[in-house]
Amino acid sequence: MAIAAISTAKSPAGIGIVRLSGDDSLAVATKFFESKQSLLDPKNDRKLLYGHFVEKGEVVDEVLAVAFRAPHSYTGEDMVEIQAHGGSIGLERILSALIDGGCEPAERGEFTKIAFLNGKLDLTEAEAIIDMIEAESVSAQRQSARQLTGHLYTKIEDFRNRLKDTLAHLVADIDFSTEEVEPADTTALKETVESVLEEMKALFKTFDRGKLIHDGIATAIIGKPNVGKSSFLNAILREDKAIVTEIPGTTRDVLEASYSLDGIHLRIQDTAGIRQTDDLIEKIGIERAFKSIESADLIIAIFDASKPLEEADYEIIEGIRDKRVICLLNKNDLGSAVKKADLETYFPGAVLETSFIKREGLSAVEDLIERWFLSGDIHSDDVKIYSLRHRNLLGEAIESMEKGLSDLRLGVGLDLAEVYLEDAFLKLGEITGQTADEEVLDHVFSKFCIGK
Repeated sequence: MAIAAISTAKSPAGIGIVRLSGDDSLAVATKFFESKQSLLDPKNDRKLLYGHFVEKGEVVDEVLAVAFRAPHSYTGEDMVEIQAHGGSIGLERILSALIDGGCEPAERGEFTKIAFLNGKLDLTEAEAIIDMIEAESVSAQRQSARQLTGHLYTKIEDFRNRLKDTLAHLVADIDFSTEEVEPADTTALKETVESVLEEMKALFKTFDRGKLIHDGIATAIIGKPNVGKSSFLNAILREDKAIVTEIPGTTRDVLEASYSLDGIHLRIQDTAGIRQTDDLIEKIGIERAFKSIESADLIIAIFDASKPLEEADYEIIEGIRDKRVICLLNKNDLGSAVKKADLETYFPGAVLETSFIKREGLSAVEDLIERWFLSGDIHSDDVKIYSLRHRNLLGEAIESMEKGLSDLRLGVGLDLAEVYLEDAFLKLGEITGQTADEEVLDHVFSKFCIGK
């Protein structure tokens, strides 16, 4: 049996690819591929062959085809890839013919799942594939590429190997305690567990940074109506994304946009102006603005420097003081009724004077964001975790490790310590897929597109 799917976007393009995998993939492809050279000839393995895809005597397309015999393929099975002209109609006709010829339609992520089951890659590497496809910044793509090449797998396997050795000593001591077997050196075992636990905790702490790289910086632009929020969005995007007028309340809903700053992704939300209003639609927009504040990694709070601060301004200040905030005193070209020092009291080192009408102050905002979020190890080669699944499993493994270590220190019984360390060992195996059940695998691969 073989599966088949279109592996490229169904849109006009120079090339589109239809992929087959399974024992019958070569036989099915050969029914339709006409060429001077045969896909069935082992000499042509992994060579692009020129020919035509023909169905019922009609040439569907001029194509290139390549065969990959097991185990030297992406899935570890026999595979064929047919490269045709891009475009949904032609690709769909080729896929339909292959299905009529004996293939089954591939499910989401089925090719990669087969590769995982055949040992071609571990679960962290499989997850990295979809992360690379969906990456929205250079940093996110680079981080996924490191995971794809096995850096996280190597780290986790190192933990597991050292734990496996520790467990072997514990089991031997428990099972053969009445026989002539040298007792386990609990001092050495404790040192090993302490060392592994310390490294696991260090990896766990990388989650916030790793997730920031992967997901981008959730950035909310907030302030009263008509302070320049939409002007700031247009300025940082270098395009007229938002409507800008002198009428307060022009922005009534959250407007989302993306921006790349030195390789990291900013997910920006321009929110409705915060004020008291009887307008139902505007009220809904303001409620959404507060939700954006709650979930933001960074808040750009904009105030009108030409007018004295009002009660509404102070309410905004009080609502964001526990967040990471860059405070902009905008419209300083109209005068300065508010001094920078007035707001430095609330946001020390984070108050900038701007005039987006005159295009002044934008570079200072970007410089401050870079200092806050792009400093340190953002581009380092250190292994980081960014998947919530990995974080939760690693956290559970750390908890079990701590309990096992506590039992070793107290000397309350090696059998209890062994139970906790065994649980940590299994949790780590779930990260790489060695001990993951079918439900976990189905969940992971359901995130993939069809054809990958």
